[in-house]
Amino acid sequence: MKKVTNTKNAFSLMELLIVILILGLLAGLILPNLMGKAGNAKRDITCIQMNTISQTLKMYKLDNGIYPDSLKTLLGKDNSSSYFSDNKLPQDSWKNDYVYTKSGESFDLISLGADKKEGGEGESADIKFSLCGKK
Repeated sequence: MKKVTNTKNAFSLMELLIVILILGLLAGLILPNLMGKAGNAKRDITCIQMNTISQTLKMYKLDNGIYPDSLKTLLGKDNSSSYFSDNKLPQDSWKNDYVYTKSGESFDLISLGADKKEGGEGESADIKFSLCGKK
């Protein structure tokens, strides 16, 4: 005579609780590290974009002998006369306009950061092109 056993292939409540606990611990350790990376990525993208604008400013100087008085000077009446392919001024990672300062034969570009105000700390700190890449 055969012995019939009823076995179920399922997880016990205790096994499920252990898995949930492990996932919670992993999330608690990993997520804070990932959250800070988004701010760093935005800063890096802003520096890269500032470098592109810097190259455009240098092209303008080659064409005209001086740096422009404002970034709006780089825009043309149409796409063919603009220094930007879409005839729009680029914005930083937080959708702010760049601040352009010109001093004689040099210039700087500034992003006001996440808070859209001068100064600040962390993600809200200003980003200056002259300091991009320097730590």
